[in-house]
Amino acid sequence: MSSMDWELLDERRVLEASIFAISKVRARSERSGREHAFDILAAPDWVNVIALTDAGRAVLIRQYRHGTREVTIEIPGGQVDPGETPLEAARRELDEETGYRSAHWEQIGAVDPNPAFQTNTTYTFLARDARPAGVQHLDDNEEIEVEELPLDDVPALFAAGQIRHALVMCAFFHLALRGGFVLGGS
Repeated sequence: MSSMDWELLDERRVLEASIFAISKVRARSERSGREHAFDILAAPDWVNVIALTDAGRAVLIRQYRHGTREVTIEIPGGQVDPGETPLEAARRELDEETGYRSAHWEQIGAVDPNPAFQTNTTYTFLARDARPAGVQHLDDNEEIEVEELPLDDVPALFAAGQIRHALVMCAFFHLALRGGFVLGGS
């Protein structure tokens, strides 16, 4: 244990929801010896997929989001199901949400959405040469429209506030770090 660690003294689940659980945690600082209470949100890991066609077009989705009560522009993604690897989840989500498939996959990044109180990680995958290969297989609560847009047009969507989903923006940042995308556009 480093002097920055905290000793877990107590943890009790206070809410079990369909996609997350909340626990009250009591912990003691190894450095100061003081005890504090924390709220922790346990959620499954998530995946995001930047799918690019052989023509360099990004496969984007539009869907209504109940949190903001707006239609958003995003990339395909979703939760990693129990027993599934992040890559398996990414392949499944791309196919289910868009009907597209790819034979060329690469994990290009991972972020912790908010380590102050969340337990999960979001993994970003790049799917090259994505092609329509079937129909969408949406969940009962999903209504998704699919569109292709030149990758170079995506920064304008950020600048105009049309893409505001933080994890989607992180995904494109990971692509930019790998030299596959210019955040300022071309």
